[in-house]
Amino acid sequence: MSMEKGLIVRLIENGTVIDHIPPGKGIIIAEMLNLFNQDSVVIIGQNLESTKYGRKDIIKVENRFLKSEEYNKIALIAPNATVNIIENYEIKEKKKVTIPNVIEDVALCINANCISNREPIPSKLYLINRNPLKLVCHYCGYECNEKNIRLKA
Repeated sequence: MSMEKGLIVRLIENGTVIDHIPPGKGIIIAEMLNLFNQDSVVIIGQNLESTKYGRKDIIKVENRFLKSEEYNKIALIAPNATVNIIENYEIKEKKKVTIPNVIEDVALCINANCISNREPIPSKLYLINRNPLKLVCHYCGYECNEKNIRLKA
């Protein structure tokens, strides 16, 4: 039996493709970006073969382009992800997400007693280490990592 290589997940005409997501994180990212509550077509491929990482998830969203704070959220969950902007079925722009040194109003401090969780002020975390992820709160000094990070809804 011969197997022809082909696309597992169909092409989109215009929109955004988030690629190189760790397996199992695609749904988390789609929910975090609120992709299911919009009129756009959302295609999620899970546990796909990846020559670079072994396995990966991928998200394709038609007619939706990400804001800069959304790139930061993706980077916190999938630091090796790439975001492709698609126009007329072609990649117009390709960006690798990066975790910024200062993360403002994207992730929340895990300390329930932190002033950022009790007062109407924006959260602010500093990047201590990218891999493994380690962040520290500007206000109270609490640390968090990829296992206990809380993203702002």
